[in-house]
Amino acid sequence: MAARPPDLFGTPDTDTPRAEAPPGPRPLADRLRPRELGEVVGQDHLVGAEGTLTGMLGRGSLSSIILWGPPGVGKTTIARLLAQRAGLSFVALSAVFSGVADLKRAFDEARARRSNGRGTLLFVDEIHRFNRAQQDGFLPVVEDGTVTLVGATTENPSFALNGALLSRCQVLVLKRLDDAALLLLMERAEAEEDRALPLTPEARASLAAMADGDGRYLLNMVEQLLALPPGGDPLDPAGLAALLAKRAALYDKDREEHYNLISALHKSMRGSDPDAALYWYARMLTGGEDPRYIARRLLRFASEDVGMADPRAIQIAMAGWEAYERLGSPEGELSLAQVVIHLATAPKSNALYTGFKEAMRAAKETGSLMPPANILNAPTKLMKELGYGDGYEYDHDAEDGFSGADYWPQGMKPARFYAPTERGAEAAVAARMAEWQRLRARKRSR
Repeated sequence: MAARPPDLFGTPDTDTPRAEAPPGPRPLADRLRPRELGEVVGQDHLVGAEGTLTGMLGRGSLSSIILWGPPGVGKTTIARLLAQRAGLSFVALSAVFSGVADLKRAFDEARARRSNGRGTLLFVDEIHRFNRAQQDGFLPVVEDGTVTLVGATTENPSFALNGALLSRCQVLVLKRLDDAALLLLMERAEAEEDRALPLTPEARASLAAMADGDGRYLLNMVEQLLALPPGGDPLDPAGLAALLAKRAALYDKDREEHYNLISALHKSMRGSDPDAALYWYARMLTGGEDPRYIARRLLRFASEDVGMADPRAIQIAMAGWEAYERLGSPEGELSLAQVVIHLATAPKSNALYTGFKEAMRAAKETGSLMPPANILNAPTKLMKELGYGDGYEYDHDAEDGFSGADYWPQGMKPARFYAPTERGAEAAVAARMAEWQRLRARKRSR
């Protein structure tokens, strides 16, 4: 096979020929698989002129990497093209179907290639599915250069992979494909088939939205559209939706997306953006989240982020949860939506939250200090003789209903844990506390 002309790095690729296509019809996604890194769409930060991988190849220093990104964005393709560009043998394994014996065989074959002067790029798809012990098996062959490891994962490597393995690999993040990248894939498909998609401009935009950033899924839908008999009227968005099933949004209640969306909901409410909060709430519901989990988080938010700025917030959150329990889904989800709106539009204060944390810290540090004797009950004669309750002032009998007594244990100076803000109902609380502080100071000066 003739050598390809020098690539943009000036290195001819002579010893990694492109595999011959298997006989028979091939899916459109396979026929459109990029032959060069520059053809990969939507990942210019990695494979563009100034991309991370472009720089590695240009310096001749391709290291072991973890490609982290959603499905259908080019992880497998990039790994194959990296091997081609770096002159390495490409070996692919899937953590779903491979075990210890497969890894050992791959490592042994890589050592044999290395003894003959040939390197190996070992691509491991779904690498997060290997257990911790299996992941540790990569360490020696990565360290001594037997293989250049390229792992692909849809899970956050910080949680899914061993710290030891991560320390030996560079994590590169692949982006979900944006509309421009998806539209480019449509154009390539039309050029490949020499036929325009039977879609109105609005339906083309809808098709990109239905793909949800997944190029492979988009091309599978495009293939269905190009199989329609020619000559019919272009489909509008409604016709497209009737023909193709809409893809379910990516959401896994046990993994990172779950925590990403609840974080987005929480921070949108904290940032007083009710529209964004409603969107993330809806995203969680459409992803299959249990509304009771959302209700628990809303109740927590009412104390943590609204607090005394709107004391009704916790009551409304509780009422919304109870309404959901009585109505069930989908009717009860509207009650929780009302809670989302109330919390997002309420005045915010975390003074209660931070004050409680400080009080907990002080309680742990001060140990077993007893309350002052004057505020202890004295139900027995002995306790009265010991001074329990001696000097207690009944606040309701005091002027202004405030005695200003000292309630702190001996050996501990009075502390300030709760510092109310001037927002919402907490402003009135702040004013009362300031007045009480003035009365205390006046009493102590007497």
